[in-house]
Amino acid sequence: MSEARGTSVLDQGDHIVIRIPLTLKRRAGRKEVIVDPSPSSAPARRRQTANPLMVAVARAHRWEELLESGRYGSWVEIATAQGVDPSYVARILRLTLLAPDIIESILDGTEPDGLSLGKLYQLPMDWDEQRRVLTREAGTGSGDSPFSV
Repeated sequence: MSEARGTSVLDQGDHIVIRIPLTLKRRAGRKEVIVDPSPSSAPARRRQTANPLMVAVARAHRWEELLESGRYGSWVEIATAQGVDPSYVARILRLTLLAPDIIESILDGTEPDGLSLGKLYQLPMDWDEQRRVLTREAGTGSGDSPFSV
């Protein structure tokens, strides 16, 4: 029987114990199980479900592009065209002010556990301060920051 790295199968007589290394990651208040793919297994597939943070960041940059191209004259026009509240568009557009490495971690799905849109909306505009706040909230030491400080 082949075993993936870190996975073990133990035959203990009348039962079998299977151990699979995994990580629990909190996303939008829900826990998600992350199983590390082994190098010997097939390449890991990207998640099929859209992470709300990814969707929000993509939407923010798309709406910013529409504003900069002149297709819409204001965020209120975008809200009207999309059928959403103008305050929602304004909040989402704030995500374009996130540091590039924070955006990258969201798009890669490697953002800190428990990160939510509510927390992103409250971040300061300064990139270094954003990184410090998120590192502090993640409970990691300054040397363990997932971001480039």
